[in-house]
Amino acid sequence: MSLTSDTPAVERLAQAYAEASAPAAFAALDAHAHGTLGHTLCTINRHDAEQMRVVRLYSSNPAAYPPGGSKDKRGTAWGRHVLLERKVFIGEGVDAIREFFDDHDAIQALGLRSVINVPVVFDGACLGTVNFLMPRAALTPADLAAARLAGLLALPAFLALTPAG
Repeated sequence: MSLTSDTPAVERLAQAYAEASAPAAFAALDAHAHGTLGHTLCTINRHDAEQMRVVRLYSSNPAAYPPGGSKDKRGTAWGRHVLLERKVFIGEGVDAIREFFDDHDAIQALGLRSVINVPVVFDGACLGTVNFLMPRAALTPADLAAARLAGLLALPAFLALTPAG
């Protein structure tokens, strides 16, 4: 058996789930995805469907994007696409970021030029999003696959955070 360079991140993710620690799982999946994406910023948000808001649960840069921050997505094209239609959003270049994100100045100040937002979906509902922002403007199919995998890896943590209904 050969081990890949992201084995420590995978082991951290397994340990986080064994200990039922959503915060540790989010940090480990960020580290795991970084091996492929090389992203500069990862945030993970819970979707409050009743309020049509996202609330930040995790940030790889808490100084710029602290956990607990929230954004109203009611009536936005992004909210419809990602939260309601449960589709991955891909934004390439400064213009795409400016068009879809109110905080585009903060994003650009961090030198970020592309974004992948992955809805975390279970039983037809979007529980939240896993978001990766990169300094390069163009994304590849491998980037999209890595981001989608991270969204799937986040699902157990979201299910643990979701009250039984």
